[in-house]
Amino acid sequence: MNKSTKQKAITILGSTGSIGTQTLDIVTHHPDKFRVVGLAAGNNIKLLAEQIRTFKPEIVATSYPEKVAELQNAIADIPDPPQILAGTEGVAEVARYGDAESVVTGIVGCAGLLPTIAAIEAGKDIALANKETLIAGAPVVLPLVKKHGVKLLPADSEHSAIFQCLQGVPENGLRRIILTASGGSFRDLPVEKLATVTVQDALKHPNWTMGQKITIDSATLMNKGLEVIEAHYLFGLDYDRIDIVIHPQSIIHSLIEVQDTSMLAQLGWPDMRLPLLYALSWPERIYTDWKQLDLVKAGDLTFREPDHQKYPCMQLAYAAGRAGGLMPAVLNAANEQAVALFLAEKIDFLDIPKFIEKICDRFNIQNEQNPSLDDILEADTWARKAILEVQ
Repeated sequence: MNKSTKQKAITILGSTGSIGTQTLDIVTHHPDKFRVVGLAAGNNIKLLAEQIRTFKPEIVATSYPEKVAELQNAIADIPDPPQILAGTEGVAEVARYGDAESVVTGIVGCAGLLPTIAAIEAGKDIALANKETLIAGAPVVLPLVKKHGVKLLPADSEHSAIFQCLQGVPENGLRRIILTASGGSFRDLPVEKLATVTVQDALKHPNWTMGQKITIDSATLMNKGLEVIEAHYLFGLDYDRIDIVIHPQSIIHSLIEVQDTSMLAQLGWPDMRLPLLYALSWPERIYTDWKQLDLVKAGDLTFREPDHQKYPCMQLAYAAGRAGGLMPAVLNAANEQAVALFLAEKIDFLDIPKFIEKICDRFNIQNEQNPSLDDILEADTWARKAILEVQ
């Protein structure tokens, strides 16, 4: 069969979330290019049942064992139902199952790390949409990627932009990476007013609607700091060669500078389907009927340097990245817990970086440079508990 007409077999972890539903939208638009082998999801059983009817996977898992009966009832009338599994091991089994060539890792948090490792060990390529895979798990994951000879392809917009710009750049041709940031909810607010902002203020992103956690990360710029750590592991540059620039229009998704100082950028309307499609279709480019970028309508594209006083989380991420070992895992877990406390209105917005810094400082004396998977999971658990004790 001609390569361009062959259906690529894929599995989706986190199928009912934002990443999963957008990936399935791609499958809907390109049924000649992709077929679904496996789906794993959480507790949105109604949507998962609809996905099973539409895409006819061979195997399905819910991470909640108590939801199995509900799922079985919801698809009881399907003549050839998929195999249904549950729990952590069930999701891992879906990740490693069958002839899927690529696994989209859309499960949020460290819960996504174990099934991603299972997929890698089974020889599956990874369309990477779970940041913990590299931020927390890179010391374990990257050697496994090399050992099993699989591809780790970025499925988020910034790292996909960098990856796309690198196509055709010779080895050692990359000089610098520039990650673009919207600036978040408070990009135009004077730093002295941050002390009184509310949860509702922080959740008003100026460009688009996202989940609560990522919206707060955008407001603190921790999302960009975490992306710096990911970029370090994905593209092999040291932290002094990875920069952040505020780009309010969010049209340029990131840039690279090559050795002769030429800069290459990837542009497009904000649409997560674009990086997802490229991660699944690389090195092919697939025609879509999606809205094309109109530079005249996009208007002015502007840039400014991030305010380090306004965005201390950014520097915390750089410091954790440079410390290496378990520190990025601790930073990530501490940030997740601090954001949860802020969303619950238990701490103020400016407490988020303060709490994270205290946890990272406390952990520094026990940092392990060559951690095992158990070390990583223990550090994640420790940081989440420790931040609840910070006063």
